[in-house]
Amino acid sequence: MKQIIFIFFIFIGFTTQAQLNTTDIANGLKEALNKGISKAADSLSKVDGYFKNPKIKIPFPPDAQKMEKKLRDIGMSKDVDNFIMTLNRGAEGAAKQSLPIFLDAIKKITITDATSILQGQPDAATQYLQKTTTAQLKTQFQPIIKTSLDKVNATKYYSQLANEYDKIPFVKKVNPDLVSYTTDLAIKGLFMKIAEEEKNIRANPAAQTTSLLKKVFGSIKK
Repeated sequence: MKQIIFIFFIFIGFTTQAQLNTTDIANGLKEALNKGISKAADSLSKVDGYFKNPKIKIPFPPDAQKMEKKLRDIGMSKDVDNFIMTLNRGAEGAAKQSLPIFLDAIKKITITDATSILQGQPDAATQYLQKTTTAQLKTQFQPIIKTSLDKVNATKYYSQLANEYDKIPFVKKVNPDLVSYTTDLAIKGLFMKIAEEEKNIRANPAAQTTSLLKKVFGSIKK
């Protein structure tokens, strides 16, 4: 009797795997990515999406950290903090614009890619997107970031801070490229958030909100 039961469960396992065809895998992965990316972009594009997330908050430019310290030492901490906030507001303003780029990349995922991603690391899909979209994101993000930074007066704030800093005797002037700096960290933060969403969908049955997601991600051997 035990042998019959054991054979029955093996049969059930083979049947479930057989039902999960390559089309299901591709469609399930694309559905999961659409869901995760939309949630990540929506979350980061809200006020404080970057600024109040310590994992991805954009700090004062590293090559200007001496400037930050000097300005705080002379009582300008509030001005420095306002400037840092505007960098993050710039990233938040651009985050939503990433969706079309990601959605286009998702459409191009092949069945072979999908199968490999599904059986890969917890962030395999995020790694795939990083490889296929980063260059395009940088190209499209930079003008958006510039507009966002100008809109929240980040460049103006930085100029004012730099002018005050330059008045301090014997300091070396700094002039980081705020657009490139903010763009790179905005993209890095976006991928970190997408990776979180991907891991959640893979591991958490409650995040598998459709029958297809349950079928595809429930088939992965933990």
